[in-house]
Amino acid sequence: MIDQRPLGTQGLTASAQGLGCMGMSEFYGEGDDAESVATIHRALELGVNFLDTAAMYGRGANEQLVGRAIADRRDEVVLATKFGIVRGDDPADRGVNGRPEYVRQSCDDSLRRLGLDHVDLFYQHRVDPETPIEETVGAMGELVQAGKVRFLGLSEAAPETIRRAHGTHPISALQTEYSLWTRHVEGELLDTVRELGIGFVAYSPLGRGFLTGRFKSADALEDGDFRRHNDRFSGDNLDANVALVEKVEQLAAGKEVTPGQLALAWVHAQGEDVFPIPGTKRRGYLEENAAAFEVELTADDLAALDEAVPADATAGERYPADPER
Repeated sequence: MIDQRPLGTQGLTASAQGLGCMGMSEFYGEGDDAESVATIHRALELGVNFLDTAAMYGRGANEQLVGRAIADRRDEVVLATKFGIVRGDDPADRGVNGRPEYVRQSCDDSLRRLGLDHVDLFYQHRVDPETPIEETVGAMGELVQAGKVRFLGLSEAAPETIRRAHGTHPISALQTEYSLWTRHVEGELLDTVRELGIGFVAYSPLGRGFLTGRFKSADALEDGDFRRHNDRFSGDNLDANVALVEKVEQLAAGKEVTPGQLALAWVHAQGEDVFPIPGTKRRGYLEENAAAFEVELTADDLAALDEAVPADATAGERYPADPER
């Protein structure tokens, strides 16, 4: 069973490993709602009660799916959702909105799709550069007072933005990409959230699946999988990154675990305030990920991983443009 731990210092408790639900509805190829629901139910059986969704995943379809899955077991779940990314008709057409009226409307829309009267953790998905963070977080805080939200979070926010937000209303969690091959958060960002008592939620802790070793070429990805167009999964970058993963595979074989389990164990080893939320839509991969929580890494193991995948070794950008603001 996965441990339950304080997430931040405001009173929220969640499983030390969560479940990212995004890929159940979009971005990672064809979905299977029945298997996705079964995966969520299996997660709860394993103690993985920290579920992550967002309004923009599947244009609301993911919230609806998660809502159906937990309808008869709400009390077992710590549910996080996000607002703020606005999508147009063109898949490439995206903006951000942090205006107070949008915050309030987004919360109501999410609650309706989820079929709930409150969510446990409400994140701003991306910071809106046109709206002062104090205005956005002020509106989020009103949702706490109204009982629609229990705790607040930010995603992909820069240190100074986090400080300003936290000064407006206590922030319980920051969600940002973090894995063996994405380590930009080390240093000022992690130092800031730790100073402020904010928990850190690591999304894509398996490097969008790359660190599992299952993707050695773009042909291994389904049609419609957004990774086919990701810089790190393309051309020479792909070849360079495959060489890194092969080193992880060698180390994993020595510990008799899978490469993905070793990569997840590395994230867990970064501190009890770091909560990875690997995403999957299949029970088998969920069980593999959950077992990584029991993998113990020695100082020598961690040093070997640092040598195999240095902090700046990954080839390619994680996004077309840096989303951090």
